[in-house]
Amino acid sequence: MLKKVFGSAVFGVEATTITVEVNVDNGVGYHLVGLPDNAIKESNFRIAAALQNNGYKIPGKKIIINMSPADLRKEGSSYDLTLAIGILAATGQIQAENLEEYLIMGELSLDGNLQPIKGALPIAIKAQEEGYKGFILPMQNAKEAGIVSDLEVYGVENIKQVIDFFDKNEPLERTIINVQEEFYKSLDFPEFDFSDVKGQESIKRCMEIAAAGGHNIILIGPPGAGKTMLAKRLPSILPPMTIREALETTKIHSVAGRVKDNTGLMSQRPFRSPHHTISNVALVGGGSYPQPGEISLSHNGVLFLDELPEFKRDVLEVMRQPLEDREVTISRAKFTVTYPSSFMLVASMNPSPGGYFNDPNAPVTSSPAEMQRYLSKISGPLLDRIDIHIEVTPVPFEKLSDERKGESSIEIRKRVTMARERQTKRFEANENVHYNAQMSSKQIRQHCVMDDASKNLLKTAMERLNLSARAYDRILKVSRTIADLEGVEDLNGGHISEAIQYRSLDREGWLG
Repeated sequence: MLKKVFGSAVFGVEATTITVEVNVDNGVGYHLVGLPDNAIKESNFRIAAALQNNGYKIPGKKIIINMSPADLRKEGSSYDLTLAIGILAATGQIQAENLEEYLIMGELSLDGNLQPIKGALPIAIKAQEEGYKGFILPMQNAKEAGIVSDLEVYGVENIKQVIDFFDKNEPLERTIINVQEEFYKSLDFPEFDFSDVKGQESIKRCMEIAAAGGHNIILIGPPGAGKTMLAKRLPSILPPMTIREALETTKIHSVAGRVKDNTGLMSQRPFRSPHHTISNVALVGGGSYPQPGEISLSHNGVLFLDELPEFKRDVLEVMRQPLEDREVTISRAKFTVTYPSSFMLVASMNPSPGGYFNDPNAPVTSSPAEMQRYLSKISGPLLDRIDIHIEVTPVPFEKLSDERKGESSIEIRKRVTMARERQTKRFEANENVHYNAQMSSKQIRQHCVMDDASKNLLKTAMERLNLSARAYDRILKVSRTIADLEGVEDLNGGHISEAIQYRSLDREGWLG
């Protein structure tokens, strides 16, 4: 007797439907074919124990299971439930007339309980596209899959519930998610708020500009100045994600198995902060079975690299291309996977190996040569992609002990969102540019027109401060964002002079 059950495999951020064919014949043996990995080959032990503990068994017959398409490698333990239901149906232990209408996935414990799986959201999207009636999966993943409309999603806790659903028509509880409600639920309640930060008004202003124009930013300052604290609060002032962005982000986290149990759509922008010992594969993604890296997990959010010079040089260099292309392609001999990686880079660093600026009163001093060697660990091309450099100084005691609360993230976000809306309107004809940081040289000439006074101011600043040529375009981009925050179309001297302050690392003799 032959029975077909349907599961799914995830490659990149897309799913492919897998047909599990179970054939039972006279003889003895259990044969699993179709390029399964070791986790799937071991499944027969989990299935046998789970069935036995729920009053069923794998009969002593010749069972051949084919996972089609047979030339596609299958991996992971999430096919346990698919295989178990296929064996029960093929051996006649349960009646399952409408089995082919459902997609079934789940890892089995020995007592028949189900463990969560990876990639529930892309699998549900694929099931809905291919016209399946429903998707049966572990309860922990039900909210994640329930985001998809026009698909009946059933979260189950034990294999017995699935058996009774097919064999005795006992109903399962359907998971229904109101996507709009889920999305807006935690939008105005960020975990970290700018009102917690004492003092640092100039840095908050800098963060607001970076968020408004999508500019990458580097914070330079001694230990304890608040660099990490400020960076953690940046996602709370970025414009709210659109539902399309939220789906994209949830999809990537789903594939990596990073969506928290019993949560549906991710409405907060992601904030990733990898340790400086990270490898380049862990940062950009990859492995023999490619998984998304940190730059993809921070898609539509913030990637924070604390202590930037401590990162290995080759790790930082692999980020150059994804920063430009907003996606990363991982190639293997048999397939190629592309992950989106449109993120905002925030980096922090100490100005010297000792941690302090070149100040005689600092607890630890470093010579200019040591400081230069320390800074040279960051390559020019990477610094080229960072628009704003800002020096962070420690907060004085008077500000720390002040009881007054600062401006909240919600207030700052309103201004940022208005500035972004101006940019969306400006670049609506260009599908590859959405905000000021993405402007090319040609677009900078078009949208950053200066009057004579502003030109003279910039010329004087570049000569006096010995600013490098790469600083010119960056200053104009940041000036354009400052003007957008003010709601004005033309650049003036005030915008230019503020933007010039944000180029610390370009000044020759800055270390002196």
